[in-house]
Amino acid sequence: MSDKKPTLAVIGATGAVGTVMLDLLSTRENVWGEIRLLASARSAGKVLRVRGEDVVVQELTEDSFDGVDVAMFDVPDEVSEIWAPIAAAKGVIAVDNSGAFRMDSDVPLIVPEVNAAEARNRPRGIISNPNCTTLSMIVVVGALHRAYGVKELVVSSYQAASGAGQSGIDGLHAQIDAVAGKNLGTATKDVRAAITDSSPFPAPLAMNVIPWAGSLQENGYTSEELKVRNESRKILGLPNLKVHATCVRVPVVTTHSLAVHAVFENAVDAKEVREILENAPGVLVVDDPENKIFPTPIDVVGTDPTVVGRIRVSQEYPNEIDFFVCGDNLRKGAALNTAQIAEVVAAEFNQ
Repeated sequence: MSDKKPTLAVIGATGAVGTVMLDLLSTRENVWGEIRLLASARSAGKVLRVRGEDVVVQELTEDSFDGVDVAMFDVPDEVSEIWAPIAAAKGVIAVDNSGAFRMDSDVPLIVPEVNAAEARNRPRGIISNPNCTTLSMIVVVGALHRAYGVKELVVSSYQAASGAGQSGIDGLHAQIDAVAGKNLGTATKDVRAAITDSSPFPAPLAMNVIPWAGSLQENGYTSEELKVRNESRKILGLPNLKVHATCVRVPVVTTHSLAVHAVFENAVDAKEVREILENAPGVLVVDDPENKIFPTPIDVVGTDPTVVGRIRVSQEYPNEIDFFVCGDNLRKGAALNTAQIAEVVAAEFNQ
């Protein structure tokens, strides 16, 4: 056993998720020795605060990985596709937050609360972080699966504008400004055009919802809907799990929500379900229907756990359950889960 803490590299430290990551590194248990911040040449030279110290951002090159044990990638798919294999070839364990490797059979897709042990099975030296929509529900589903054996999920997502990146946030704010003080019932074509032109979305989002997230894929499904299906199957180790997903974009800046109908192999008990979820790591139960207390996105922004409420078990269908979950898509949905995966790997260096 070695007492030396592993060296960590953060690639994409100056981006939106990278900024959250640096905050997490400064507030979570310190399992790292040296921390290197890497980014494009354009961002090199910036000084960022990590663990109370100023750290200069370095340009990402092949030599950047010399002496590094673990690298976290918070960059677009096309950047990860190039640089994660380069890091792995140098013996670095790459933890990737992009979608580049999620469905690669030689790359584990990890949610530490659900399948941490699979992180050791990494033939390519790369571990992948799931999509933020899947992450917003899978911790809850995983806890219930261990108890009852899930066999089908029907999911409707309510996804925040920030899931589309900074352009999504900017577009929503611009649209809100465009409709402020106007009667939408008599809005002119010019107003609608102004809203649409300011947005990366296919329809106005302010004062509206859009039953579309991602790009068109097979049989009319979107890429986001297929991610929910395929990633849930991989994380749970259930390749034939029935998953029906409809992804909807809503006028919320941050925090994805999902309404989930789950069918299990075994009958579920409402009281036991609550006990399971109250004791599940990474889950917070907020569920008091008599007082109309339940999770909403605005209450979950900036928090770590998946928050679950509206838990319902029907006497008519004893093997089925309905619930509503909220998860900060920039925090647990991206930065936190990546950090947790890296911490699982860090523990290997002291065994």
